[in-house]
Amino acid sequence: MKMMMDNISMITVFSLSGLNEIANYRVVLFSSTLLYYCLILTINCSLILTIVLDKSLHEPMYILLCSLCINGIYGTTGFYPKFLLDLLSSSHDISYNGCLVQAFVMFSFACSDLSILSVMAYDRYLAICRPLRYHSVMNKHRLSQLVCFSWLCPFSIFAINITLTSRLTLCSDKIQRLYCVNWVIVLLACPSNNTTVHSIVAYLTILVYVFHGLLIVLSYIYLVRTCRGSMENRKKFMQTCVPHLTCMLTFMSTVVFDIMYMRFGSKNIAPSLQNFIAIEFLIISPIMNPLIYGFKLTKVRNKILYYLMFMGNSHNRKFMC
Repeated sequence: MKMMMDNISMITVFSLSGLNEIANYRVVLFSSTLLYYCLILTINCSLILTIVLDKSLHEPMYILLCSLCINGIYGTTGFYPKFLLDLLSSSHDISYNGCLVQAFVMFSFACSDLSILSVMAYDRYLAICRPLRYHSVMNKHRLSQLVCFSWLCPFSIFAINITLTSRLTLCSDKIQRLYCVNWVIVLLACPSNNTTVHSIVAYLTILVYVFHGLLIVLSYIYLVRTCRGSMENRKKFMQTCVPHLTCMLTFMSTVVFDIMYMRFGSKNIAPSLQNFIAIEFLIISPIMNPLIYGFKLTKVRNKILYYLMFMGNSHNRKFMC
């Protein structure tokens, strides 16, 4: 970690220019963003607590869902608090070390989401296509390994990316976004820097997560083939795979759109649209994942309603007393 922080350039502070175009709407944006962030925290924490407290939900699918919600909190906490402070401040600066940490959090969050979704696809494949082997393959030990993989793989990859970036000599401190992005920091490097290694590592990272995407696609090809001939399997598919597929498509479309825009997008797009493209994966996925699973999965929905009714009845009894 120390190596990551020891930059040889003289730049110690970056200026985020993404907020310059929305200065007139700060009060409205601050209020709505704060409410939305609180909503994200409330919904995700509710689902996490429901799964943790109820032993009947201590199954692979729900534990992976819990990991997805924890990751959602992790990623949004890397963006929203700083964004809220920027809305209240006249200067939109971030320290060099803080920028590297934010870049690490943003994209380790995005890639952890994809890793967790790929493990969830594998879990659904085993549950529906290989039901007799499901419990022997997806045991506690294997589940622990897969959960650790879904976190450690992106963390390790982006630790390498950020370490390489920290070695660059930078010639500018202007970041044309609402938050720090590793590739944008690399583009600020002086011409004397050799960024070939950075490009190679970046493309290898893309290949790793393309492989994740292919794993998900293959899982669903087998799932669709299996479910065509059985009413029971079709019911399982609708109950557990449709929410997963919805979350996956939502997340992948927002992330791919942002990456394609960052690499190849036009600079003539309106700043407000640029800002939305940059943060849509932080707006949509963290709220969609728990909502879709919370309302679509019957077992989770019933438990949440039970706890809400229990809390309501307890409050009424206290009020009557």
